[in-house]
Amino acid sequence: MAFSYKTSFQDALAALKREGRYRIFADILRERGAYPKAGLYSASDTDGGSKPITVWCSNDYLNMGQHPKVLAAMHEAVDAVGAGSGGTRNISGTTHYHVELERELADLHGKEAALLFTSGFVSNDATLSTLSKVLPGLIIFSDELNHASMIEGIRHGGTAKYVFRHNDVAHLEELLKAANPAAPKLIAFESVYSMEGEFSPTAAICDLAEKYGALTYIDEVHSVGMYGPRGAGVAARDGTMDRIDIIEGTLAKAFGVMGGYITASAELVDCIRSFAPGFIFTTSLAPAIAAGTLASIRHLKSSDVERQKLAERAATLKAKFTAAGLPLMESPSHIVPLMVGDAALCKAVSDSLLKDHGVYVQPINYPTVPRGTERLRFTPSPAHTDAMMDALVEALVVVWDAHKIARAA
Repeated sequence: MAFSYKTSFQDALAALKREGRYRIFADILRERGAYPKAGLYSASDTDGGSKPITVWCSNDYLNMGQHPKVLAAMHEAVDAVGAGSGGTRNISGTTHYHVELERELADLHGKEAALLFTSGFVSNDATLSTLSKVLPGLIIFSDELNHASMIEGIRHGGTAKYVFRHNDVAHLEELLKAANPAAPKLIAFESVYSMEGEFSPTAAICDLAEKYGALTYIDEVHSVGMYGPRGAGVAARDGTMDRIDIIEGTLAKAFGVMGGYITASAELVDCIRSFAPGFIFTTSLAPAIAAGTLASIRHLKSSDVERQKLAERAATLKAKFTAAGLPLMESPSHIVPLMVGDAALCKAVSDSLLKDHGVYVQPINYPTVPRGTERLRFTPSPAHTDAMMDALVEALVVVWDAHKIARAA
C-alpha cells in the first residue's frame, strides 16, 4: 500500500489546530498616509470590499515605510533602472544602490564594511553557519532566547554550542571558563529581545568576551533606527558598539523596507561574502528597495523626532494598560506585551479583537515563545494617537472580561 502523504499533512495540521497554534494570515492593505489604518479583506465578503482596522502589531516601528523621502527614492529608482536587480551579487546583481547602502550601513555602525542580505533571517543564518566553517573548532555561546534565525544558523554550522540562561552573564562566564582556552569562541546575543522587550547587558558581555578571547555577535534588528546616536542601536547607546565584532541588523523594521545586513571588519565581511551560500546564490535586493532603505537610514541618522515620539507613545500605552488592570509584561523598550498564557485563548482573544473591534494584533504562540507564555505583542508607533489607544484599551477590557481573563483591580 502506498504511503498516504495527504493523511500525514492533514494529521500535522490537525494537531496544530487542536493546540490552538494554527496560523491564519490576515489579508490587509495599509492606507498610504493614514497608517496605522488599513483595510481587512475577507473571503466571505462577496462584494470584495474591506473592513477598516487599526494595525497594532507592525514592525514598521517608526512608520518609515510611509515616509515621503523613502517613497520618493523608491519611485526614482524604479524610473531610473527598472524593477529587479537582474541577478546575484556576483552576476550582474550589484548595483550602485547596493554599494552605497553598504557604505552607509558600515558608517552607521562604525565598522570597516557591511554586507546586504535579502532578509534579517538570512543574514543571521548565513553568517553564523559560515563562521563555523571558516573558524575550525569554533565554540558558540548563545542566549537561550535568541531568535530562530540565529538558532538555525548555529545549527547549520554544525559546531559546538552552549546555551546560556537569558541575560545571565554569570552563567555565560561559567561556560566560557569551562571551554578550551585555545579554541575560537563567539558569543551570540540580541540587543532587544522582541517578545519580551528586554535589553541585553552589552557591556558585561563585551567584558567577558575580552576576558576569554571571544568574538561578539549582536542581533540589533529590533533596535537599529530606534536607539543610540543616529539610530545605530543599543550598542551605540551603551557605548559598546566599537567593542562588538559583528553587528547584524534588518532593513525591514525601523527602516521600513526589507532586507538584512552585517557590519564588521573588512576581512570578516569578505569571508562571509566569499563563502556563505545564503549570500552567493541569492538574487540581490531590488534596486528600489536599496534606494528606499538608503533614504530611510540617512533621514534617521539626522532626525531624533521619530525616536522620541516612539518612546513617548510606548510609555503612554503601557500606562494605559496598567491603569486598566491588563496584564502588562514589564518591558523597558518600545515593545508592549500583554500576557495571556494559553494558546487557544490567545488566538480567541485576537480573533475577537479583529472581528468585533477592528483591532489587529496577532497572537504570539509556541514556538515563537515557550508554551504557557502565549501573549499579545503590541507595537505602538509615532502615528498611534491617544484616541486609538483609548479605543484599544476599551476593546481589550471588553474582550478580556468576555473571555473571563483576570484583570488587576
